Amino acid sequence: MSGMTTPPSASRVARAADAATPPVRPEVTLSADEARRIALRAQGLLGARDQRAGVRGVLRSLGAVQLDTISVLARSHELVPYARLGAVGRDTVEAAYWTERHSFEYWSHAACILPIEEWPHFAFRRRAYRDRPQWHHDLPAGVYEKVIAQLRAEGPLTATELGGAKNGGEWWDWSATKIAVERALMYGEVVCTERRGWKRVYDLAERAILGELLHDDLPDAECLRRLVAQAGAAMGVATRADLADYHRIRNEQVDAVIATTGLTPVEVKGWDKPAWADPAALAAESAGRRERHRTTLLSPFDSLVWDRPRTQRIFDFTHRLEAYVPRPKRIHGYFAMPLLSGGKLVGRVDPAREGTTLVARQLSLRGAKDVAPMARALREAAEWVGCDAVRIERVSHPDLVAPLTAALA
Repeated sequence: MSGMTTPPSASRVARAADAATPPVRPEVTLSADEARRIALRAQGLLGARDQRAGVRGVLRSLGAVQLDTISVLARSHELVPYARLGAVGRDTVEAAYWTERHSFEYWSHAACILPIEEWPHFAFRRRAYRDRPQWHHDLPAGVYEKVIAQLRAEGPLTATELGGAKNGGEWWDWSATKIAVERALMYGEVVCTERRGWKRVYDLAERAILGELLHDDLPDAECLRRLVAQAGAAMGVATRADLADYHRIRNEQVDAVIATTGLTPVEVKGWDKPAWADPAALAAESAGRRERHRTTLLSPFDSLVWDRPRTQRIFDFTHRLEAYVPRPKRIHGYFAMPLLSGGKLVGRVDPAREGTTLVARQLSLRGAKDVAPMARALREAAEWVGCDAVRIERVSHPDLVAPLTAALA
């Protein structure tokens, strides 16, 4: 995981408070299938791919792409556009994020790549950090100012180039320089402009953010209104807890702005909480067009599935990242990637790479009808990362080993 301090809210708080959602009169009633299609379409996983907009279009429509240190087939921020666009080159993905000032890294759902135009809307969080009375790390006098001066003279720089990221102990034993530059990042005086060898590259905000965007002028209410509206558009249909979790804000903050977001109150059959939908998403669903479903493997950190209660509610699929679970207690594997096919989550695979072979260390499917989609997804993923073979090690249903092997031949 990235080393930044957790934002001043958490999804579990949102879930616990969701029972207190204020009463709302729904204007539209949706079936569970309609809600599922709306969510998929909003996430770019149903309908025609927007190849012209490319990776930057994916980032803008999602509003946030989560970063994580784990790299199996590829890092999560590469897997997200792959799932929507197909085999776009990995160098193309990185260039789309980090060149020409199109994005920045900051705290949203977690440490995320964000569209550069959203910089003003995170002013509420930067202010909250600047007003924070207490920190886990003490900062020696003068170090913060020294880091800013060095970036002004030499930037952009990594923490190592600034003087060292660690004191030589465990990974959390940050140097004073690292503490200072991360503090400056949270305050908004410094911006992460790219990742280089997975290290953050820092620069002064005055250089990294275009002039018309470089301000903290927007009041909290306007920041929150925009982020709730954006989350609603990115999810298509969502409960209050869903909306709060997307950018990790509090339920009461959602309540304060929901009426001004333009989102439509809806009822979803089978959901036990009120919900809101993006009007454009409702219009697209009511058009009733036949649209192509994407068959693909998803990163465990993909915004379609990063919220476990929402994933369970929409897809009847229990999703959990087990990378930090002790090996004997894992059920589906270290980095189990859900399989999306036909608009449903129908299985998962824990992949690895051995040379030019993609290894399915552990594979789970509902039944025989999902063999062909899994084989297709594995072949496409293997080709994308430069593998020319796929090997299966364990399958939840042993009787599916033979048909899987045949489908992959």
